[in-house]
Amino acid sequence: MDEHVILVHGLWMRAFTLAALQHRLEREGYTVHSFDYASVFSSHDTSVDKLVEFVRSIDATDNPRKIHFVCHSLGGLMALRALRKLPNLVSGCVVCLGSPLRGSAIARSIAQVPGGSFFIGKNLGVLLEGFERWDGKRSVGVIAGRLPVGLGLVFGALPMPHDGTVSVEETQLPGLTDHIVVPATHTGLLFSDEAATQTIEFLRNKRFHHAAAA
Repeated sequence: MDEHVILVHGLWMRAFTLAALQHRLEREGYTVHSFDYASVFSSHDTSVDKLVEFVRSIDATDNPRKIHFVCHSLGGLMALRALRKLPNLVSGCVVCLGSPLRGSAIARSIAQVPGGSFFIGKNLGVLLEGFERWDGKRSVGVIAGRLPVGLGLVFGALPMPHDGTVSVEETQLPGLTDHIVVPATHTGLLFSDEAATQTIEFLRNKRFHHAAAA
């Protein structure tokens, strides 16, 4: 299979946190690349530009038929912004796991606490802003979690259902190709068999298997 997947991690994480998902994708025949960045200390624009160059290096050297993106949390916002700068990239899909594409209420709550903005770092702006809609050419699917265990218990402000950190509502963006909710926490999405199965389903068919999640 000459299809590549770029994994993009979220806030307070590094590339190794997506290792379980990487192994699952590799077993399905995908060539997987992990993009690592300093999610707190690097500016959003700098990280996005580095992601763009990372993607271009894969596109130039490996001659893939498709380049997909599988992203957790903040990584989804990064990938969609990077794709705006890659209009001629070969085809592929995007799967976002628990990404607050419409902005993060938890980030807003943490930022209001003394020192909270420093804790979130230089990606606070994009986490507050989010997107109004996705109008790019690529098919984008979102997998949201609904087990409410996480920061939401401390800071509140999250409507049910949520994954403990991001509400399902925050993951629902106009222009998405498909959306599905699975029983997982925010971090648990990275280790969920169901989330991995649905990710592969979307990469293959540009749709989730909703009957399996019913």
